[in-house]
Amino acid sequence: MRMPRFAGLGLATIAAVALAAGGCAAKDDATPGGGASTAPGPSASGVAGPADPAAAAELASAAAALGTTSFKVTMTSGPGLELNGQMDAPNGLGTAELTATGPNTKISVKTLLVDQDLYLQVDGITKAGTWTHVDVSRLPEGADVGLRPGQIDPADTARLLNSTTDVQRVDSRSYRGNLDLSKAAGVAGVDRTMIEAWGAQAQKVPFTAGLDEQGRLSALTIQLPAVNGRETPPLETLYTDYGVKIEAKKPAPSEITEAPDSLYTSLGG
Repeated sequence: MRMPRFAGLGLATIAAVALAAGGCAAKDDATPGGGASTAPGPSASGVAGPADPAAAAELASAAAALGTTSFKVTMTSGPGLELNGQMDAPNGLGTAELTATGPNTKISVKTLLVDQDLYLQVDGITKAGTWTHVDVSRLPEGADVGLRPGQIDPADTARLLNSTTDVQRVDSRSYRGNLDLSKAAGVAGVDRTMIEAWGAQAQKVPFTAGLDEQGRLSALTIQLPAVNGRETPPLETLYTDYGVKIEAKKPAPSEITEAPDSLYTSLGG
């Protein structure tokens, strides 16, 4: 099975793929928060002002709660990239499909997580009706192809918020602050190569977040640093449908093939 080269489908690659596939314009009709009160979108220059430890604790608690329930998630970065997923953290189940489109290209990657087993489908690469089983221990740092055991949330929001340098409350249901992605290597697709390319910009990456009426995380928007001097569309993640039943099961043995070495090479290994 030949594999195209695409490093881990986390934050770092979302930035690069969004630029390559969809250009630099962000969706201007997106509504982060799914009905929650939201702060103005983050600017590339970072968020200034004093940190609020109480606000940081509230936001961290809401993000951590993703590991206790099921939910749906949608991630977008500009008009050319979208990931839709359904996650059941307590039962270790998840499905996700990432699609990147551009004038002359379209990439679709499906992932299936059942307990400790991760399976992958790539349109035009894997044989129709089959799943490639991935040895997670062989995935390089930052490569998560959307899902992996122990990371049921494609955005890995709970761990990302561990890299906050400040959090401020905008109102009762929205927050803003900065992330130090230089401290987040290996989280959500952020690898050392991308951190080094971002340079000092990686240390103050602005974000906004919103909660729903029940205090659950509903939106996260991150203004990733420029890639090769080109502005990156904001990465917007929406969380909805808490408590939804997730239908995911291990494929039949006849539908499973083991990933070849070329897969791990394509992911940066």
